[in-house]
Amino acid sequence: MQRRRRSRLATVFLALFSWAFLALPAPAAAAVKAKSASISPKSRACVDCHRQKTPSIAAQWSGSAHARQGVGCWECHNADAKDPGAFSHGGATIVTVVTPAACAPCHGDISAEFQKSHHANATKFIGSLDNILGEVVEGRLAAVNGCWQCHGSTVTLLTGAAGAPPKSAAGAPAIDPATWPNTGIGRINLDGTRGTCSACHSRHAFSKAMARQPEVCGKCHLGPDHPQAEIYDESKHGIAYRTQKGDMKLDAPTWIVGKDYTAAPTCSTCHMSATAKLPVTHDVGARISWTLRPVLSKKLEGWEKKRADMKDVCSACHGGPFIDSFYKSFDDTIDLWNTKFAQPAQNVMTALREAGKLTPTPFDEEIEWTFYRLWHHEGRRARMGASMQGPDFVQWHGFFEVAENFYTKFLPQAKEAAHGDEKVLAVLKAVEDDPRHAWRKGLSPEDRKKIDEFYKQRYGN
Repeated sequence: MQRRRRSRLATVFLALFSWAFLALPAPAAAAVKAKSASISPKSRACVDCHRQKTPSIAAQWSGSAHARQGVGCWECHNADAKDPGAFSHGGATIVTVVTPAACAPCHGDISAEFQKSHHANATKFIGSLDNILGEVVEGRLAAVNGCWQCHGSTVTLLTGAAGAPPKSAAGAPAIDPATWPNTGIGRINLDGTRGTCSACHSRHAFSKAMARQPEVCGKCHLGPDHPQAEIYDESKHGIAYRTQKGDMKLDAPTWIVGKDYTAAPTCSTCHMSATAKLPVTHDVGARISWTLRPVLSKKLEGWEKKRADMKDVCSACHGGPFIDSFYKSFDDTIDLWNTKFAQPAQNVMTALREAGKLTPTPFDEEIEWTFYRLWHHEGRRARMGASMQGPDFVQWHGFFEVAENFYTKFLPQAKEAAHGDEKVLAVLKAVEDDPRHAWRKGLSPEDRKKIDEFYKQRYGN
């Protein structure tokens, strides 16, 4: 009883201590005061006002590397009166939407790397089937609040009756709410620049530590068609990260794998961060050798160099034979998808279109939905699972669903859609004659007996 009472007293003491500690002024607020002399007068006016109106924003900024270097609100938001979206606010001319152009004076190399990256071109998906599905089939707001929030919008100003943009309550030119707020990685800004640094670094803290963690990438890289976040979580890499996150040194000024940290790799480790031989890159495709997005995967231009760089990342933790064996298995898995399922299915769809058995309108026939799911969902999951060592996504969320879709839906629907057309039927016969699909003709009595005996021996029935 006495021991239990002491335990309760200790609990109360810790609770009071914790409350008192939390009630102390936040370090972020202290940073504002400590750095006030180095902040420009215009930024100081912004901070003083926004500490009252939007205290969270002021606190996030005050704990940032920007604040420590004397880079404030005005340094990022200031604009020329002629700039699109510029307006007078608190005695300064500013813009609401900060773009890579504002970051480039201090982060020129990073900005240049980003502008040539696949991320910066993310809005080019607008002409794809994905966007047609979102904007047309589902409805525009599905794309506005779904697709565009990751790929990026084209930010535009509203047009008033007199041709000039109407004003918001704060006096700013009103931005089309369908295009803003938006932190899509390939956002096309009012000044014509592409992208937004806050997609990964999150305004106004702009934290390196945040961008180094997989949760940041998980905003967009998850779901039925590109589940990289879920694949990472189930992989040995993801398990190592979650169980040893405290050893990751995420706040370190430099973050070199094998030197500054050894616990686990994150998305950033493999695709962006430095190694003993490679510098940091903001071109996220610089180390990717395959494209796993389209119907048929293909090696990218310069893939040998890209793969060599990725192998350099792997070598911080793995030996050469391990890495080579992984890539051999990965390449062969992509070849399995390409040759057994993707190319045959694409040949069938091409034959149906050439025979006039499908209309030019996408998604108005059942087989078009089936084919889309086959490559865009199941096929991608299988390939991406193999690329990141996620076995469940290779098998049950990948090739199992590929096979189910291909054999029980796609091929029967294609045969029905052919309506006896000889050219289409010839393409279908070529698929059926492929030895890899011969299992559909049935197992031999010997093979069936082996399976039956296995189950009896293992499960007793």
